[in-house]
Parts: sequence; structure tokens; C-alpha cells
Amino acid sequence: MKTKNKYLKILVSMLQQMQMLLKVRNLRKKIIYVSTQQHQKLNWHQIFFQLLFLITFLICLMFGQLVSAQTPNASGLVEQRIKDYDAGNFPNAIRHWQEALNQDKNNPSSAAVINENLARAYQQLGQNQAAIESLSAAIRDYGAVENIQQVGRMQSELAQVYSNLGQPRKAIALLCGQLVDKSKISENQPSQEIECTPESAEQIATKYNDKRGKIAALGILGEAYRLIGNYDQAIKYLHAAQQVSPEYDFLVLNSLGNAYKSRAQLHELQANSANKAGILSKEKEFTNKSAADYNQAREYFQNGIKLAHNQKQTLAEMRGLLNLIQLGSQTNETKVIDDETFNNAHKDALKILEDLPDSETKVYGAIDLAYLQRHSQRTSPFTYCQTQMVLSENEALNLLKSSVLTSNNLQDNRLQSYANGALGHFWECRQDSKQALKYTQSAIIAADKNLSAKDSLYLWEWQAGRILDQHNYKEEAIASYQRAFEILEDIRQDILTADRDVQFDFRDVVRPLYRTLARSRLDLLAVGAIAEKQRTKELSQVVETIDALKVAELQNYFGNDCILSGLNPKPVGELLENNSAAFKNTGFLSSIILDGKTGILLQLPNQTTKFKWIEDPNQQGTNKIVSSDKLQNKIAEFRTGLIRGEEEVNYDTTTAAELYDWIIRPFAEDIKPETVKTLVFIQDGFLRSVPMAALYDRQQKKYLVETYAVATIPSLRLTTPKERDRSTQKVLILGLTQQATIDGKVFDALFSVPEEVSAVKSLFSNHTDLMDDNFVPESFKQKLEKITYPIVHIASHAQFGVIPEDTFIVTGKNQKLTINQLENSNRKLDSVELLVLTACETAVGDDRSTLGLAGVALKVGVKSAIASLWSVTDASTSELVKTFYTNYRNTGMSIAEALQKAQIRMINAKKLPPSEGINIKYDNPVYWAPMIAIGNWL
Repeated sequence: MKTKNKYLKILVSMLQQMQMLLKVRNLRKKIIYVSTQQHQKLNWHQIFFQLLFLITFLICLMFGQLVSAQTPNASGLVEQRIKDYDAGNFPNAIRHWQEALNQDKNNPSSAAVINENLARAYQQLGQNQAAIESLSAAIRDYGAVENIQQVGRMQSELAQVYSNLGQPRKAIALLCGQLVDKSKISENQPSQEIECTPESAEQIATKYNDKRGKIAALGILGEAYRLIGNYDQAIKYLHAAQQVSPEYDFLVLNSLGNAYKSRAQLHELQANSANKAGILSKEKEFTNKSAADYNQAREYFQNGIKLAHNQKQTLAEMRGLLNLIQLGSQTNETKVIDDETFNNAHKDALKILEDLPDSETKVYGAIDLAYLQRHSQRTSPFTYCQTQMVLSENEALNLLKSSVLTSNNLQDNRLQSYANGALGHFWECRQDSKQALKYTQSAIIAADKNLSAKDSLYLWEWQAGRILDQHNYKEEAIASYQRAFEILEDIRQDILTADRDVQFDFRDVVRPLYRTLARSRLDLLAVGAIAEKQRTKELSQVVETIDALKVAELQNYFGNDCILSGLNPKPVGELLENNSAAFKNTGFLSSIILDGKTGILLQLPNQTTKFKWIEDPNQQGTNKIVSSDKLQNKIAEFRTGLIRGEEEVNYDTTTAAELYDWIIRPFAEDIKPETVKTLVFIQDGFLRSVPMAALYDRQQKKYLVETYAVATIPSLRLTTPKERDRSTQKVLILGLTQQATIDGKVFDALFSVPEEVSAVKSLFSNHTDLMDDNFVPESFKQKLEKITYPIVHIASHAQFGVIPEDTFIVTGKNQKLTINQLENSNRKLDSVELLVLTACETAVGDDRSTLGLAGVALKVGVKSAIASLWSVTDASTSELVKTFYTNYRNTGMSIAEALQKAQIRMINAKKLPPSEGINIKYDNPVYWAPMIAIGNWL
């Protein structure tokens, strides 16, 4: 008992220290961010290798270490502090260099040298903003004394820092002056001439025949393009760097290996998307490309290792070996690297590691090798416990301990953070909470010190939460999860990147953390021993977490900061309070899938949020909770039954009724139709792929849409519910009737489109139409440039794929209008009030494809969208569309209500008089259910 009490006291003491530390923390400061790729699921310490080590190594090798001052009064201070720098005493070096700078600030020649040295010292301490300021000053001072060659080199070094901060576009601006659009270049094109602006680093190096400067500029350019996902351009620049001089070929080969590996992983994703879309020829093509790129990456890594070994460049050799080992681990199934080569590389890396001097390479290398698996899941090693590591437990532990000792010797906060955090995770997985919390706490302190490693801080806060969770310190665990969540939110919102390829690996990092936080809060509520006021607060926090998760999913899918630019900074609860008039008679149902069960939150304006787990009323006790697997199977059954409805005379409502009882009926008393007229769904995962309007109330013998108008939104904070001016009834109508072939996939002719288009024309006299061969991307763009259309109606196949590249609208002449082309159509679409898309298709079985459908209005900039969850090539579409538009023109009716009335009319097809001219089979939900309202429903 005494031992237990002592243990608890230690644990509580650590918690108190952590809390005190965190109270004084300013989480809103700029958080250093090192970006990763969606396609390349890398370990977080690998990211630092690739961003920090590789480019820094290029710079140091090309330009030397530190430089001496040119004037007597400063030279003594500068020279003495170079010794401090070499000894690792960076703060002392900085302090004295600042003194020297104050003495010589009016001498640009000397100031340039001092600022250059200061920048490198700041980088060693992870103080990137200070490094940027010093490098900018050095560029200015070197320019003043017309040392243009050194200006170019400093621009390259500044570009390196921006890349470290996850801002590769700024790096490209410094290095070349212009950005090459990846959509305009193909891996199959011959190498093009590199055209950079005269004042750029690359052109300065060319002009002065500065081979070192040119290789550095081209090498960093290649890395920057790799980071923004333009792998073809990255490869072209790196090949260009190869041609400058063979002296540093081992460095360029390593970078080339990384670029080919990244492109191989992209091709893997494209092959998967093609498989889901049923385009087998494309799947085979991308699979072959992926294999070729993986093999090329292996060759470059191996050649780089050989060259580095021959030139006795042990740091570069170590980096190459680690890259090769990771490639082998991540492609073990396809055997890109055979077991013998993998094992030999592993042995060589361990041997070199022993002889490496204390350095960041030694620290990260030890962590990398400690957590190495022969078959990697390509996930962060710090978010789950590995079961089959290459090294024995003792060998891994010794490596992790040595990494901590090395980081302490170097007195580098960033290294100390990762080394301690990695060791803490080791003990976490062995359930030694005392040791785990001790090292995790040290990692948090080091990461927080001088903003040294804010980019890793959320990992260790998350880790601390898991450790506390293991010992039922629920409230303390939630506090740690919450801090991790807030840090990650800051990273996502403060560092806006414009390309999906540099987003977090969402499925490994963002989604698990957000769901863990939501689950922990809900578990605490389930205990039932907390006050009602605290319950309300906890539920509000759950709502905020879930909404942030929805935003993160969309940003990860599209990879575009325009989605975040439209993000309302106010909490969801505050939005509901402030818009109570607009939200009158509206209920919001948010779903969240957590650890084998699914919860539903109901929010009503000015009312307490309600939460319920989905339960089966026909079951008893603990069996009442519906497992997520069971729910997913039931949802798939529901969707399949709807799509196949054409084959049945009468639709079987059994599954629809079960889902109604699970999802809607538990809230029946809260959403009585006398007070709630519209239900807005904010769905999670597989729940996005089905139309809630078709759920069936077996007691009332009504579909849900017969009682409520139904809409869907991706996130409340990304939606601006506002009544619009519908007085201007000008419509752009785009249609395709012909069969089309896109990327090897055949899209059937749409024989009912002429009828659909005629129906729209008959309602809007002020219209413009582009049909078949007249409907191509260029003509669409030209129309939008000349005239503003409040309504755009597109009667054509619209595909929403697993990746945005497979999200497009089929146009005439076998062309396609991509989501990016839609977005870039002279930005005129942001004036569109309503976008209607009929005949849509989503990749069945992948909830990412429905993100494309749910987010299309956001991405394109329109306020509202009506779109179908699957293609219905029937006259029923024109019938539904015609009735919808007739209702839409009624300014007293919301968009959701206009769609509701149109759907109810079809449900009542058998009851309507023959004069209505509606086919009686249209009462089957296959004809009306797939059409959903997205975005602003008012």
C-alpha cells in the first residue's frame, strides 16, 4: 500500500508540474510546423530528417559553416563566438554576436557576416523566426556592398528555413521567383528549360558560375516542389542539379530517391482510386508506374549510399541507409527491397550509428532504428504500439536511451523533445506509467522551451493523455487531450498550405486524436456523477471537437486554404445563439463514429445539446449499443436497397425503418414537427453516403422527408445560412446527352437530359445553354467571365472520387471539367447562389469520395448545391427538378423546403390525378431520395 501511495504521489506531483507549466504557456504563438504528405505516411522524426537535415546538410556543405567579420572592432567577438558555436553553446554565441552587431551596425560588410552567423545559430536553437530576420538582414547588407553571389546563397539559406516551416512556396519564390503549376507538366514530357527570374538564387548562381550555389538552389527547389506535391517538377530540378557537378552527387541522389518514392506513393493512391471507380486499365497503369518509381527510388538511394561511403561522408551515408531501410519497410509486401538487402542496410546503419559524433543525425537515427519494422503501416510510431520491431526490446531500449543522452550532450531542445518523447512512448507501450510519464513530461518541457519544438508538442500532450487514461485519471487525461487538440488546431489554422500534398496524414494523426478527445469527454459524461452545468460544458466541447474534425477532413481532402478562409471563428454554440432567428424551427443532428459505437448529437437554438449512442430498441442491456460495424453494414444495405429500387414494384421499407428507430426516434420528443420543420445533418464517415430523407417512420407510415425538410452540411462553421435574393432568375444550363470516355471509363449517354433541360428552360426565360460539343471547359469559363449567373444547372455525369483529381464533371468532346477548373473559373462562381448537379456518381465503399460531394459548394464558392448521391438516368430527374425550381422561385420557401415539396410530390405519385402527368413508379425512393441539399438550406 505504501508503494502504491508513493507511486500515486509521484504521478500527482508530475501532473501538478505539468499543469503549472501549461498555465504559463501561450498556445496562440506562432507554432513551428513541419509539413508532411497525405500520400507519404511518414514517421514524424523522418519528417525532420527530410526537411531539416537534408537541406541543412546541403547548405552547410555548399557554403561552409561560419564566416569571420571583416572589421577589427568586430572580428574578435565574432571569432571567439565561433568557438562557442562549435562547442554547442549557441545562446552565448548569439549574445556576443548581437553585441558585435550593435558595434558594427553601420558597416554593412561586417553586419552581413554577423547576421549570417546569427541565422545559423538561431536555426540550431529552432528559433526560425529570428533566423528569418537575420538572413533577411544579411541579404540586405550583402546587397548594399554588392556581394551579389552571397545574396544568392543567403536567399537559398532563407528558402531552407521557409521549407522547414512548411512554407515551400516562399522557398520557391526566393530560389526561382516563379511557381510551375503541376497541372501544366507531366512526367512524360521531356525535360524543360528552367526559367527563373534574374534576381532569384538560381539565376544569381548561374550568372556568377557559382556551382555550389547552383546545386544548393536546385536541390532545395527540388525538395520544395516535392513538398507541394509537384513530384515531376521536383525530379526535373534535381536532375538539373545532378548535371552541375558530380562532387555532391550523393546528396542529389538521396533527394531524387525521396522524390521518386513520393511519386510512387501518389501513384499507389491513384491506382486505389481507379480501382474504386472500376477503371481497371487505369489501375494497372498507375500500379506499374508506382512499381517503376519505387525501383528508381531504391537505385538512387543505393547509388547515393555507395558514393557517400567512397567519399567518407558518413552523415550522408547514414541518411541514405535510413531512407533505403524505410523504403524497404514500407514496401515489404511488394518486395521492392529483398530481405538480404534490407538486413544488410540495417546492420550497416547500426554500425555507422555507433561511430557517429553527437549530432541530430545520431539522435534521429537511433529513434528511427529503434522503432523500425520490416513491414511498416506507414503511420507515426508515436500514435500506436508496434508489435513486431526489427530489434529486440532491449536493443531498442538501449538505442532510445542513447538518443536521450546524445540530445542532452548537445543541449538541443528540439532533439531532447523527440528523444524523451520516443523513450516515453516505449514505456507507455510496456505500461510502465511512471517511466512513461517521466520522459513524456521531459519531452513536453523541452518542446515548449523557447518555442523549440511546438510542432511536436501536441504528440507529447496526446501521449501524456493516453498514459493518464491508462490509470483512470480521466479528467487530467482530457486536459492533456484538449491541449493537444488546441495545438493541432493552431497548426492547421495558422499555417495555411494551398496543396493537399502537404497536409497532415489525416487518418493517422488528426482523426484519431480528435475522436479520442470526444470519446473521453463522452465517457466522463456516462459516469453520471458530474453536475448538470459541467455536463453542458462537456457536451459543448464535444460539439467543438466534432465540428473541428469535419473541417479537418475537408481541408485534408481538398488541401486548400480557401476552405479555412471561410471558416467562422466562433464556437458552434455561439453560432446557434447568434443566429437563432435564422435557425428557427431547425434541428442539427451530428454523428460521430467512435471505437466501435456511434453517437448522435442534437442541437437546437437556445437549448441544451442532447447526446445519445445509437441503440437497438429490440435488444437488452449492454447489447443495446449498435456496433459501428453493424451500423455500417446496415447503412450499406440501406443504400444498396435504394439504388436497386428500380427493380422492385414496391420498395421494402424494413431497413429504412430500422435506421429511423436507431437514429431519429430517440429524439422524437425533442424534434416534434410542431416546433422543428427542418433537420440539418452533419455526418461522419460512412453515414455521409446515404440520404436521410428516405428513413421510414413505421408508426406514422411516412418517410422522414414527409415530416421534415432535410439538408446536409459539412460543418456548421463552414456554412453561412442566409436567405438569398431570388429576384434575378438568370440560369446557365449545361448538359451532355452523348456517351463519353474519360480516363478509360465509359460514361453512358444520358437520354433524359434533353427533357430535363427543356423543363429548366420552360421555367427560366432568361437562360443560356451549352449542350454536348458546345459544353467544354473553355466555353464554360468564357460564359462565366462575361455574365453573372445566380443559378448554374449541370445535367451531366459528375464523378466524385477517392482523391480530388478524380472529381470532375463530364463535358462534350470526351473532356472533363475538374473541381480545380470549376474553382478557378474566373472566380465567378462565388456569385452563384445555387449549383445543381444531376447524374452524380461517388466511389462506392469509400467515405472520402462523399467529401467531394459534400464539399463541392465550399470548394467552388457557391452558397448552396443540390446534387445526387448516385446517378438516376431517368425522366424522374426532370420531373423532380422542374418541381423543385417551381418551389424555389417561391421566395417564402427555403431551399430545403423546395426540395422537400418536390420529393413529397413524387412520394404521392400514386395518389395524384392522371392530369399531373407523373409516373406512379416515382413513389419509389430510388427516384427521389438521392437528391440532397448541401450548404445553405435557407
